[in-house]
Amino acid sequence: MATKKPVKKQAAKAKPKTQNRSFMGRVVRFFFKVFLWGFGLSVFFVVLFKFVPVPFTPLMAIRAIENTADNKEVYLNHDWVPLEEISVNLQKAVIASEDGNFLRHNGFDFKALANAYESNQKGKKLKGGSTISQQTAKNVFLWQGRSYLRKGLEAYFTVLIELIWGKERIMEVYLNSIEMGNGVYGAQAASEYWYRKDAKDLTKYEAAGIAAILPNPRKFKAANSSAYTNGRKDKIVRIMRHIGTIDYDKTSE
Repeated sequence: MATKKPVKKQAAKAKPKTQNRSFMGRVVRFFFKVFLWGFGLSVFFVVLFKFVPVPFTPLMAIRAIENTADNKEVYLNHDWVPLEEISVNLQKAVIASEDGNFLRHNGFDFKALANAYESNQKGKKLKGGSTISQQTAKNVFLWQGRSYLRKGLEAYFTVLIELIWGKERIMEVYLNSIEMGNGVYGAQAASEYWYRKDAKDLTKYEAAGIAAILPNPRKFKAANSSAYTNGRKDKIVRIMRHIGTIDYDKTSE
């Protein structure tokens, strides 16, 4: 009997190690499944929104919650229209204002990011280097903020939409989803709200007016604007003259 006791003690000591390995294995398998589900769902929705209009965005929900918390009226104006029903003037205006290299980069403008970083390091007014592709990824799939997690997910979704959507669809989703006034989302709603006309009928200066307020559309006005906003409009119109014809097919080759 005495010879069997050490065997029992060794087995008892080995048992917790086996349990620990089993627990860690379950944790690894759990997170692996979460990763696979997250990857699968993200690809599914990116493919879906290549063909289906985006009905609602996280920012719309956030604004509704903010207004409810502040006891303000929850106002939402969002009308989806195809890109061919949005004036080329507005397409040029947002390129001139937000992302001059939109038709040339693959989702990221590293030179603009470097310039923004240098400007911010010098203590100047904070500015970003996000492209239209990055802004679209954030507006459609993510929340607002500056955390490393969100920026990482933004980069991931930017790569996906560049690969799956292409430039023309990115521009279409961007112009139909971005905030263009207090409770106003998308080009058609913005055109009706600011100018009482359809998005396809916007003039160069009117398009520049909408593009000029994008940094803070709840503060600035596209019509009856301040001197600051009017100055931005004039600058955008000048840049628009140098953009030329927009050829999305050529960018996807």
